[in-house]
Amino acid sequence: MNKKASLSIIFFTIFIDLLGFGILIPILPTFASKNLSISDFEIGFLIAVFSMMQFIISPILGRFSDRIGRRPIILVTLLITSLSYIIFSFSNSFLILFISRLLAGIGGSNIAVAQAYIADITSREERSKGMGLVGAAFGLGFVFGPLLGGLLSNYGYQVAGYVASFFSFLAFIFAFIYLKESLVKKKKNSKLSFKIFDIKNTLRILSIPKVGMSIILFFIVVFSFANIYGTFSIIGYKRFGFTDQEIGYQFGVIGLVGAIIQGGFINILTNRFKETKLVIAGLLFLMIGLGGIPYGGNFIGVAVVVSLLAIGTGILQPVVLSMVSKYSSDIEQGAILGVNQSLASLARVLGPIWGGFAFEYIGFDFPFITGAFFTFITIIFYLIFMKKLET
Repeated sequence: MNKKASLSIIFFTIFIDLLGFGILIPILPTFASKNLSISDFEIGFLIAVFSMMQFIISPILGRFSDRIGRRPIILVTLLITSLSYIIFSFSNSFLILFISRLLAGIGGSNIAVAQAYIADITSREERSKGMGLVGAAFGLGFVFGPLLGGLLSNYGYQVAGYVASFFSFLAFIFAFIYLKESLVKKKKNSKLSFKIFDIKNTLRILSIPKVGMSIILFFIVVFSFANIYGTFSIIGYKRFGFTDQEIGYQFGVIGLVGAIIQGGFINILTNRFKETKLVIAGLLFLMIGLGGIPYGGNFIGVAVVVSLLAIGTGILQPVVLSMVSKYSSDIEQGAILGVNQSLASLARVLGPIWGGFAFEYIGFDFPFITGAFFTFITIIFYLIFMKKLET
């Protein structure tokens, strides 16, 4: 199978899976708030447990995939994801909903393996474009998933869960039939590690100058954005009076803009501009978008602001992921991308917990201002340290 066909298949596998994920994004916080009377702070924990499991599991899956291949890991995690959405449909308490999100987090840990799959089949020069496909799949999943989730919520939140489960199972069938193994040279002379979080290995990877600096940059960016996980739906519902369907439209805007940037423009941008300029531009868009959300005023105003945010993330995700991958050795792609995904997941744990706490106890605008502030700090950090990547 040629490279183009392999990229298309991994793209469609991720897209179908993320379509199911996107269905629950806009409705999970409002479902927890309206149907189960869960507090804003507790909603932060429900969002965070998904990323906590990714933080724990991603490096393990990355190491497994370096040894046994990418395909079996992707297949098993798709089945776990499908099961998690079925459990969501039967959730009638915080505990059951928590278990559902925990399993979804385990299933969602396959993203690092998918990134390693792309790294296997692309040259270092093509890496940004390849990683952009992951972002485009996310973006398209966030276009159609939330729109579909908002519509399905009119027929009941349980129906949304069943449909999300169907899409993840469909991704499993598609991958089982069409996805071929990408890993040619497997690691044979290493022992499998079952450590929940291999601190020694993580510190070793972070000590690689260019790799470590890129991972730290990605961590701060993800934390800044993760402050709005959960709180964006809540501010839409409680502050602006948006319906589930309108919240789905807003997430659709984020996904559409992100997909356009990562699926179409990122290759043009990386050919014309240096990584330094792209990172700074992405951070500026992200900062303005995050800080402006509480002051959007109405549906149109919020849509404009989140479009700026989506431009920023659309630029940053493929560029920084490409930086991490390019500076990694070929035989450790899975392990290093697994550590990067794991630390990004840690940022997605800390962000929602802080965001939920700040929203409930400090002020509705504080999670978004926090995200903008840390993005500004990241710009300073990059200007001081990250230019070393080009030397």
